[in-house]
Amino acid sequence: MIDAVDLSHCRVLLVDDVQSNLDVLVETLQGLHLVSVALDGESALKSIFRSPPDLVLLDLMMPGIDGYEVCRRIRANPATHDLPVVFLSTLGEAKSKARGFEAGGTDYVVKPFEALEVRARVRALLKAKMYQDTVRATLAGELRVARQIQRGMVPDDFVTLSLGLPVELFALLEPAEEVGGDLYDVFLLGDGLVCIVLGDVSGKGIPSALFMAVTITLVRATARHVKQPEEILEHVNQELARDNPMSMFVTLFCAVLDTKSGQLSWANGGHPAPALVRQGNPPRWLEEVPGPPIGRTASLTFSRRVLQLEPGDALFLFTDGATGAPDPAHVPFGEERLLAALKSAPAVAKEMVDHVRAVVRTHAGGEPPSDDLALLALRWLPSPA
Repeated sequence: MIDAVDLSHCRVLLVDDVQSNLDVLVETLQGLHLVSVALDGESALKSIFRSPPDLVLLDLMMPGIDGYEVCRRIRANPATHDLPVVFLSTLGEAKSKARGFEAGGTDYVVKPFEALEVRARVRALLKAKMYQDTVRATLAGELRVARQIQRGMVPDDFVTLSLGLPVELFALLEPAEEVGGDLYDVFLLGDGLVCIVLGDVSGKGIPSALFMAVTITLVRATARHVKQPEEILEHVNQELARDNPMSMFVTLFCAVLDTKSGQLSWANGGHPAPALVRQGNPPRWLEEVPGPPIGRTASLTFSRRVLQLEPGDALFLFTDGATGAPDPAHVPFGEERLLAALKSAPAVAKEMVDHVRAVVRTHAGGEPPSDDLALLALRWLPSPA
């Protein structure tokens, strides 16, 4: 029961520039919680960022950094953003209270205070924090499991997958959050045919991850009976649009490679065109007019395009987690940089993907990813006649 929870291990930081006030607060809370003190805003911030307490009792009027600014800095730091902050002040008028709450205060106690009131408010806030921490830990654990399940839905053993076929494959999937909406899939259709799919679900997080899982399942189920890429997209679109109350959609590129002849046929549901990497030539985008995204409107049709690959040709697929990745000045990586990265990339599929990812990360300059990232490279390597 949350009411019976032991809060004696919770640490409360008391911040006041008047020693007599601190003495009263220590006497009020000692024995109920762990107590530490700070005599000014600067030392309080150092203590909080070094080792965040469970709650802060903060005087408003202090020399140097006042309580308002201390609270604003606490809220600006992701590590302490949700830390409960209770203001203590002789300023009891509504204007001062409003300013305190605008700075991010959780509660406000007017001096002189009643010890019983301070104890009750501290205990209530600590119980709420413990409950919140428990919920977050549970959710984080469930998201870790969801991430493992999602990653298990996409292939990663490309050596076994392409065993006996004249192709070289590699792909990666990196959600911006614990789970995401980018997807790829590679599977065999029999008689030397390989199906390659890469897409990007609208939005981020859990809803996108669920839509991604449904999309992959539908693609695989459809490809058991339909071998042409445009027909695969049409069937998947029909099923996704049938029951889609959130009006979500997915951009989806689907290709089928005949590994015997090197003929590549593809259809595109609103996704950025892949790049063709041909030895002795600069990388270029596949020439096409992308069809509409998948899932929003039933009864869509898609066009099929065909390309004859040459030995050693590589197809490079990506999501906008690559081209849209911003640098610290918010300049996106862009398509031209991607072509330049492919031009300098090694020919081996895995090394090509790793090279592009490294160049994108260098461009980002340490900025957190703004979107999910999926990259896939496929190279046709027929034996010489």
